Amino acid sequence: MALLQNFDLTSRIATHLDRHLVFPLLEFLQERQQYPDDEILKAKIELLSETNMVDYAGDIHKSLYHTEEVPKEMLERRAEVVMRLRSLEDAAAPLISFLQNAALVQELRADKQYNLMMLNDRYQIGPDQIEALYQYAKFQFECGNYSGAADYLYQYRTLCTNSDRSLSALWGKLAAEILMQNWDTALEELNRLKEIIDSKNFASPLGQLQSRIWLMHWSLFIFFNHENGRNGIIDLFFQDRYLNAIQTNAHHLLRYVATAVIVNKRRRNMLKELVKVIQQEQCSFKDPITEFLECLYINYDFDGAQKKLRECEIVIMNDPFLGKRVEDGAFSSVPLWEEFLENARLFIFETYGRIHQRIHIGMLAEKLLMDEDEAKRWIMNLVRSSKLDAKIDLASSSLIMTPNHLNVYEQIIENAKNLSMRTSVLAKSVLEFSQPVGTR
Repeated sequence: MALLQNFDLTSRIATHLDRHLVFPLLEFLQERQQYPDDEILKAKIELLSETNMVDYAGDIHKSLYHTEEVPKEMLERRAEVVMRLRSLEDAAAPLISFLQNAALVQELRADKQYNLMMLNDRYQIGPDQIEALYQYAKFQFECGNYSGAADYLYQYRTLCTNSDRSLSALWGKLAAEILMQNWDTALEELNRLKEIIDSKNFASPLGQLQSRIWLMHWSLFIFFNHENGRNGIIDLFFQDRYLNAIQTNAHHLLRYVATAVIVNKRRRNMLKELVKVIQQEQCSFKDPITEFLECLYINYDFDGAQKKLRECEIVIMNDPFLGKRVEDGAFSSVPLWEEFLENARLFIFETYGRIHQRIHIGMLAEKLLMDEDEAKRWIMNLVRSSKLDAKIDLASSSLIMTPNHLNVYEQIIENAKNLSMRTSVLAKSVLEFSQPVGTR
């Protein structure tokens, strides 16, 4: 249990999320029983105290304290919420009535100024009613009516001329789509929000940095659920401005981009850049996933990589974004872990094979977390599919590698030679440039 909690990033991630987005994380932790149930329930009540989800808070209170009674302050709070909801509904009613009439909506144009004048002149709908629509949408979101909130926030943005308020509405719309698990729409809103963040003139660079960090945290919900999410997270997180944000104040996000690179065979070209970043930030953040790559590609520590691979399973199975289970009858699996393990084994095999020409399969099986027979089958399939120049010596139970490329040590020597040559050329150029013009 203590080991699980050491790997848990929920507290770090939650500080960059809307409180409603924290609920799915707590649900996951409760399901995995990583913390005592009472702790999770108390955390939920604390989160709910700043929302309008009073009935939900009451149900959790009953469950936590094993009672059918709800505290007086919760009942009073519920009455306040209902009264405020009716007030906002009345204030926004003229505009909501207009927007629900398909024939009237046809009168709207792309020109916001025209729309505002038309609404005011023909229907006596002015800035007060538009502001009321925003407040009503926000209130609906706080009540947990994410579908209604998303619709009203979208409609509000078509009329809003205040860029800051429109941006706030877009954040709310994104949160609502995530909570409804509308991943395609959520991705569209994420891209729209990114475009605004990257182009907006922020009052301070710190504000823009913080917005990028928030965007990356919110994107985790989308990228680990959307069918093209693993490409999406790599495309976003490796952009210079976003990678800089990670290295400045969100080092823990390296877990997720590292996972995405490991499981995405088509993006192996990003591995070198990822390892470079992990090496730069190893004093700021470490977890089994980043340490696995560090052991393998920086230290060439295969025993360490084997140990970290075992810990990677614990991390992935118990991470709210990575540990999504798929139920198939009586069986349950975490597909991402299966992909991670397969690719991690391939990384170990390839790296080990570059260094050794003869590998005992029993020893390799141990590093791949397999038994020997399973390792033989896996290696044979790999040799066939990858067309590697290698063969299995059954008599000695060894794999004989005849690589067509330099091994690691030869690469180091070759790189040193190239570096020496480039240094000599550069020194010669500097000397020539420093001579007076007439002496060249």
